[in-house]
Amino acid sequence: MEEKKRAPRNKTLTVDQDEYVFLSNKLKKHNSNQPLSIENILNSTMHGDTLNIIEDIPANTFDLVIIDPPYNLNKNYNGFQFKSRSDDAYIDYLRAWFPSVVKTLKENGSLYLCGDWKCTASLQIVMSENLDILNRITWQREKGRGAKTNWKNSMEDIWFGVKNKKNYYFNVEAVKQKRKVIAPYRVNGKPKDWQETEEGNFRITHPSNFWDDISVPYWSMPENTDHPTQKPEKLIAKLILASCPENGLVFDPFLGSGTTSVVAKKLGRRYFGIELNEEYAVWAEKRLQKSETNTRIQGYSDGVFWERNTLSIQKKKKVINAVCSV
Repeated sequence: MEEKKRAPRNKTLTVDQDEYVFLSNKLKKHNSNQPLSIENILNSTMHGDTLNIIEDIPANTFDLVIIDPPYNLNKNYNGFQFKSRSDDAYIDYLRAWFPSVVKTLKENGSLYLCGDWKCTASLQIVMSENLDILNRITWQREKGRGAKTNWKNSMEDIWFGVKNKKNYYFNVEAVKQKRKVIAPYRVNGKPKDWQETEEGNFRITHPSNFWDDISVPYWSMPENTDHPTQKPEKLIAKLILASCPENGLVFDPFLGSGTTSVVAKKLGRRYFGIELNEEYAVWAEKRLQKSETNTRIQGYSDGVFWERNTLSIQKKKKVINAVCSV
């Protein structure tokens, strides 16, 4: 492994050679001659190919499945090349493993499937064949390159589906958002559906299916890794809090650098993830190790999700007010 030189303030995760050996030995390996059980996969990261492992996972195991598969793009995942293909060929790729993943979901479980504009139609087709689709979440990805001959791509989708639309877990109280009130409305001189505080006026609102409060991980954030398509912890936290009960079991069959497992652990859920690339799996293990002493999720505090870049401002105001009052 070639170690990259980082700026002093760069918080991107690094793993030295000794750590790599230690953490890689913690990864689970699957022996196809031995069936998997909940006991031997619980709270672990498995290094291997989901397509070869998924059939050996017991049915009706997971409360929540979060899938962030390779999008239909040419992408280099640390030496593994995923090549763009026709829509029909990409649908065939999804069908090769998606029904087997659905079988591992409990009867009252939920599944979220991530994608971009190019593959979202294919995701909808395959998901509708196996689950009841309840919604499509679109989240704003403010990070990205501009385009001279097209609109800048700054959004992604997450399809939300369940096995039984009459019986599934969803905790809306756990995923409410704290928003600034620009034009406060009063009744009899008192705030109407908002709170007046020293830091400003805020309203606790129900979540919609458009999320504009997400920050994509970057070099100054401790959650950042060198994974090319890493999802933000705040994004995954919303899915887990909404759709997995405390101590429930979360599964990510394309774990990447470990965000799903890390957030599940931080939020008091159990987890299992599979990752094909050993280095990514090692990063996941180090992040899980670090989460034992740091359970913070950027943008989530006091049981609510704050608008992008507002929580840190409020903390600074509190410090200033505290100093001024001394």
